[in-house]
Amino acid sequence: MTLILRCFHNAFCFHGRARRAEYWTFLLFCVVGNMILASLGAMVHSHVPETVFSLAVFCPLLAVSVRRLHDIGFSGWWVLVALVPFVGSLGLFCLCAIDSQRGCNVYGNSEKYPDIEEWIREDANL
Repeated sequence: MTLILRCFHNAFCFHGRARRAEYWTFLLFCVVGNMILASLGAMVHSHVPETVFSLAVFCPLLAVSVRRLHDIGFSGWWVLVALVPFVGSLGLFCLCAIDSQRGCNVYGNSEKYPDIEEWIREDANL
């Protein structure tokens, strides 16, 4: 629940990084919410509920997608690959499944791997 609220709180924040859990939780919330409201809309013969929901989650979903791409070291502009028919959405899906880039990148520090020097020391000891 906190990850979903974080996405709404950062709805217009296109800088920084978002971990996989934040992205996938919010995407699941969007898909399930849209399915429930589409079913409800079908019962009352109206597409208004799902349309309002889709408009309400559009900016937060776009923002968390951009931050997710930042987390793996890609520019946020890569979100536009989803506009390519068929393979674009699959490509974005695969990109968002990649693990976080370790340490700091140009988009900020990693929440998952905060200390790159400690990670290097652990790798050297193995």
